[in-house]
Amino acid sequence: MIILDNVITDRGSKYAVAGGPCRSGDEAWAFLAELKRNKKFAKATHNSWGFICGEQRIKNDDGEAGAGMVILRMLEREGLHDHIVVVTRWFGGKHLGGDRFRHVQEAVRIYIKAL
Repeated sequence: MIILDNVITDRGSKYAVAGGPCRSGDEAWAFLAELKRNKKFAKATHNSWGFICGEQRIKNDDGEAGAGMVILRMLEREGLHDHIVVVTRWFGGKHLGGDRFRHVQEAVRIYIKAL
């Protein structure tokens, strides 16, 4: 598991990105449970994620509408399969509008570059 903390800050909101190998929906949920063992991530406003395995494309917005699809598109574009990416956001009190999607994209880019 790779965790990159505080990769983006905007208007009080903070972002982190994490990821690792994943080959099934069960492994995705296990990965998320392991990430949330860290209280900081368990208390996050959103832990949005996605992964591609074979023909499966699984995502979860965790309340950040559309974020899971953004992650899936980035993974498809990069050809990153059998790997889960989780973008975490701690809400800072101000709505970000469409900027939140740019931040999700940038967090995934940062993660892929770190690989």
